[in-house]
Amino acid sequence: MYISKLPEISLKTSVTSARFPNRWFMFPIPWFMFLSQTRRGCGPVGWEALEQWGDDVARIEPLAGGVANDVWSVRVNGHVAVGRLGARSDADLAWETELLQHLDRKGLTVPVPIPTTDGRLFADGVVVMTYVEGGPPQTEADWRRVANTLRQLHRLTQGWPQRPGWRSSTDLLHAETGTKIDLGAMPTEGVARCRAAWARLAGRQTCVVHGDPNPRNIRMTADRVTLIDWDESHVDVPDLDLVLPHNAAGLEAGAHDIAAQAWAAWEAAVCWDDEHSLKRLAEVRAI
Repeated sequence: MYISKLPEISLKTSVTSARFPNRWFMFPIPWFMFLSQTRRGCGPVGWEALEQWGDDVARIEPLAGGVANDVWSVRVNGHVAVGRLGARSDADLAWETELLQHLDRKGLTVPVPIPTTDGRLFADGVVVMTYVEGGPPQTEADWRRVANTLRQLHRLTQGWPQRPGWRSSTDLLHAETGTKIDLGAMPTEGVARCRAAWARLAGRQTCVVHGDPNPRNIRMTADRVTLIDWDESHVDVPDLDLVLPHNAAGLEAGAHDIAAQAWAAWEAAVCWDDEHSLKRLAEVRAI
């Protein structure tokens, strides 16, 4: 899961002064290395904020966290944890961290936010969470366990409020934008196809969906399944989470077709217009 090994970087040392072992980290330089301004005058923005978790804290090595966040393994008071630096709003991070606490209290195994020394669950865009061991699902039986875990998530979050700034798939039948989605940037015909797919979900009960249950975001052991990387989680129709390999969720043919079309439309809209989104839009049937 690691991108590359790096020397441990002290919080007192600028990231740009570290000796990176290969060009990937030098060019292009990710957006998060330029975070040096302050948020509403509340202190430093960037990994310096990690100091708010105490004196015995340091970054260890980068993890595969995608484009939207800078994700590292970190040491906090002698324990390995995961630190994530991103540009989400405080309201967005409050929603995510409160959700994870709720799920942990209800018995679902999730990465649990580790508070700062003064009790906050995030600080200046940084969130620190417990590290979860395990590997990805590999067999049909593994994926059935994943489906059961997703359904447990859905049961535990019925009536949960929407993530700030987000829209559900059925909201987008009338709205044009929501967080990463801007339907105005898509071709008119493509928007019509996506909305036709989402319209088949109208009227259904909603709950929190993980939003990205791919193998990289699942940690399994013999006795538990853990979903990690909740950056795409929001309130939507639960079947969007259940388009799984081997149809592990056991959706009947009609329900699976509706969910698969709606999920392809969602991925096309949320990623527009990269190669993956173009491929996914091509899978959404014409009206």
